[in-house]
Amino acid sequence: MNLNTYKYFNEVAAAGSIRRAADRLHVAPSAISRQIALLEHSLGIMLIERSNTGIQLTPAGMMLERYTRKMVRDLDRIHEAIRNLKGLRQGEVKIWVIEAVVQAILPRIMTEFNETYPAIKFSINTESSDRTIEAIINDEIDIGIVFNLGNRPSVEVIKQCPAPVQCLVAPGHPLARHQSVSLEEICSYPIALPVSSFGLRQTFDKVIRALHLVPQSIVNTNNLELTKAMAIAGRTLTIGPQLIATKEIEHNLLRAIPIDNEAMVSATIEICVHRDRSLSFAAHHFLKLVCREFN
Repeated sequence: MNLNTYKYFNEVAAAGSIRRAADRLHVAPSAISRQIALLEHSLGIMLIERSNTGIQLTPAGMMLERYTRKMVRDLDRIHEAIRNLKGLRQGEVKIWVIEAVVQAILPRIMTEFNETYPAIKFSINTESSDRTIEAIINDEIDIGIVFNLGNRPSVEVIKQCPAPVQCLVAPGHPLARHQSVSLEEICSYPIALPVSSFGLRQTFDKVIRALHLVPQSIVNTNNLELTKAMAIAGRTLTIGPQLIATKEIEHNLLRAIPIDNEAMVSATIEICVHRDRSLSFAAHHFLKLVCREFN
C-alpha cells in the first residue's frame, strides 16, 4: 500500500464510481479496486459499498476521505512543484465558475495561457455559487468564480468585479424600450429564474422578499442558456449581469434594461481561492491572467 492508494480512494469518493475514477486517473478499474481492497484489509473495515448505480462511502470511508483529502491535494502540489523546478511546467488547473464566465471569458484566457504553458491541462466545471464555494472550502478546486459571495471566512476574494443585475428581454417585450425598470414591473411579467443555489437567484430572492413581491416564475433551472432562450421567445423575461447575454445583445435577440434597485446595481462577481492554502505554480499564474481579464 502506498500514497497512490489514498489518491485512488479519494478519486473514487469524488467520482462516485470506480469506473469514472479510473477514467480520470487513466488506470484500469481493476487496479483501483485492488488498492481499495488492500486499504480496507489494512484498516480492517469496509470503506465503500458498491451498487448498480455506483458506490457510497461507509461512515469509516467518509471519515477517511475527510482526513486524507488535503493530504492528496498537497501531494499533487508537491509533485508539481518538483516538476516546475526541473523546468517541465506540467500540472493541472482546477477551476469552477458561474455559467456567465465560461463562454464570455475563459476560452480566450485558456488559449493565451496554453501558448506559454502548453503542458498544463485545465479541469473546468460550471457550477452554482454555493457548490463552488463548498468546493473551495473542501480543497477540491484551485480557483472559483462566484456571484455575490458574501462573508465566507475560509474563502479569500482575490478580485471583486462589478456585475449589475439587469432585466433581459426580447426587443418586442413591453419593457424593452424602458430606460430602467423596477422590481415591481419585473414581477408583473412571467420570469425565468435560475435555481436557488445560484448567487444571482439568492440576491434576487432577498430583495423581493424585503419588498414583499411575488414573481410570476414559470421556469426554475440550473441552466442560464434556458432562461435566455425563454426570454428570446418573447413572452418571458429573465435577469442577470449583461455578461451572460453579450452575444444575444449584439445580435439584437435580447436587450439589457437596468433595474432600479441598489442591491441589483451593486452586485458583483468574485474570483476566489482558499484563504489558507497555497496555489500550484500553474494555478497561480492562471489566476493572474483571470484577474487581468476582469480589469
